[in-house]
Amino acid sequence: MRFQMMLGGALMALTACGEVEGPEARLEAELSELTYETPKFSEANRESPVAAYVMANGATRAQIAPDGTFIALSSSKSGEAQLYVGAPDGADLQQVTDGAGISFFDILPGGDILYGADNNGDERENYFLYDAETGTSDLILPATEKGFRSYGGASGNGKTIAFASTERNGSDFDIYLMNLESGEVSRVFEGVYGNFVEAVNYLGTELIVSETVGEDSDKIFLLDVESGERHLLSDPTPRANHTNAGIHFLEKSHILLATNMTDEFSSLFTLQASPNYPTIPRKLFSVDGSDIDAVESCGRNLVSINRDGFSELAVLGSGGIEQVNPVNGLPRGVYSIDCSRNKAVIRVTGPDIPGDVYMLDLKNPEPKLIYSSEYGALDKNSLITPISIRMTARDGLEVQGLLYMPSDSSNTKPPVVFMVHGGPTAQARPSYNPTVQYLVSRGIAVFQTNVRGSTGFGRTYTTLDDRRKRLDSIRDLVDMLGSPELMVRVDTDRAAVMGGSYGGYAVNAVLSEYPDAFVAGVSLFGVADWVTALEVASPALKAADLIEYGNIEEQEWRDFYTEQSPIRNADKIKVPVLFSHGAMDPRIDIAETETMVRALRANGIDAPYIRFPDEGHGWRKVDNQLYYQRRQAEFLEEVLGVE
Repeated sequence: MRFQMMLGGALMALTACGEVEGPEARLEAELSELTYETPKFSEANRESPVAAYVMANGATRAQIAPDGTFIALSSSKSGEAQLYVGAPDGADLQQVTDGAGISFFDILPGGDILYGADNNGDERENYFLYDAETGTSDLILPATEKGFRSYGGASGNGKTIAFASTERNGSDFDIYLMNLESGEVSRVFEGVYGNFVEAVNYLGTELIVSETVGEDSDKIFLLDVESGERHLLSDPTPRANHTNAGIHFLEKSHILLATNMTDEFSSLFTLQASPNYPTIPRKLFSVDGSDIDAVESCGRNLVSINRDGFSELAVLGSGGIEQVNPVNGLPRGVYSIDCSRNKAVIRVTGPDIPGDVYMLDLKNPEPKLIYSSEYGALDKNSLITPISIRMTARDGLEVQGLLYMPSDSSNTKPPVVFMVHGGPTAQARPSYNPTVQYLVSRGIAVFQTNVRGSTGFGRTYTTLDDRRKRLDSIRDLVDMLGSPELMVRVDTDRAAVMGGSYGGYAVNAVLSEYPDAFVAGVSLFGVADWVTALEVASPALKAADLIEYGNIEEQEWRDFYTEQSPIRNADKIKVPVLFSHGAMDPRIDIAETETMVRALRANGIDAPYIRFPDEGHGWRKVDNQLYYQRRQAEFLEEVLGVE
């Protein structure tokens, strides 16, 4: 019904003269039965030049055991994300899971490892427990049809885990505890929309719980498990983020966190977390113009600082800002950290690093490489590091992006692909990306954009695309394309735009709002119609959507998005677009992509479509990645005129 309403005019034009014949009959058949490509395993996919970039791999996450006796990491080198366990120095790593890829893992205080796995990306997780002594895994919490779960952590004594789940009604996240000794699961708080566990105290009697306020912000509460009562800790005006960097219980009912509740950028704070005392924040450490984006506490405090997307690491003494020891010796890139007993593991991904892991003694901060990325046939020295470019939008706002330039572009300006991140509250950062590196190797520049609404550029910047300002961020893409800073470096007459999720929406939107700006598009699982997308959004998104987009149940916003959605202007798109979507996607309904494909094909626009039956919101399986990357590379090389 939804698709028929959108294309009713086109169908009426075809049938107004009675029986449809010839080419029009074929068009009507195309509208009623959509054709698409289904990925299949092929040696040609593995032999494609892009395969070497896809097959390069490293650790996707790393963690050290609470007692420091072993490490665990996840890697997709076997085809899907699996769990590996080994000695603290990285020796003797053994794969301990197989089958469906894992979605997360956590080393518990007793040494066992909790991990989750869903069904082909449907995001309804089973919870398993890996017994470190026996080397076996047991299913401890089966998935449920309505249960979108979000793991929150374990108590310090290792007896309890906490998580949020929608299994009560399929739409609201409640807070649950599971006793690992008895297997008993209890609901300790009944929520509305987005409520998530951020930290668990030693005994499992108190939780730090966040309540979603838009994609970029939240409130935080202290939840008493026995009474179910919440005590508000922070809900500032304007809204702020308290949780992105992690929250940790300290002694004497304090918590450690990084938040932008008092400034544009996130600083390190402690807060009193008790219903009996006023919540007085104490700032420990801040960096002008940059966010603290990761915090760990284990004897000393370890922080990661985000400067224009690149991470910097520092160990703080008890004096906070007066005792800051920068950690040198790590390659440039993006860091994630985990620590225990004055030792830390740092996962590093950079433009030329899929995922290395370093060990760090916080008393003597000299990082030691303990796990190296695997490059196979790929020459690491050929990989390109981006430059950060800032430019001015037409309304005077400064916007930023990362530009990857081909190494042999000194004499001629190369074509360019704009890559738009999802979110929208996310940031393009210099991590390893096989698409980027392959295209650059083929003489195509890649510009990863951070339009307004992105994180990493201050609290205000993140809000500049809210609600009626949505299309301002789409306009930024056109302003970036026409900026002197970019035009002097790349051939802006040969520019394509690509993105996934919200980035897929941005592709659909910019091609329909500014049809003369780009010569082609690549839209992965993007939104076509905000009315339908917001109506069927997964529970994890709905609470954030209310602030970011408005309440679609209210006529004001229904009217606004009826007018402003890409599908309303799809007839203006006049360039080829490659579409793709996973049939198991719980976040954006596959009908969003198929609606766009039908609309473009009805207007005679080339719109190839790849449908993944066994994927969700993105491609996890290596064979699917190989098929898609090969197909995408062929498409972009053709539309950009690359031989």
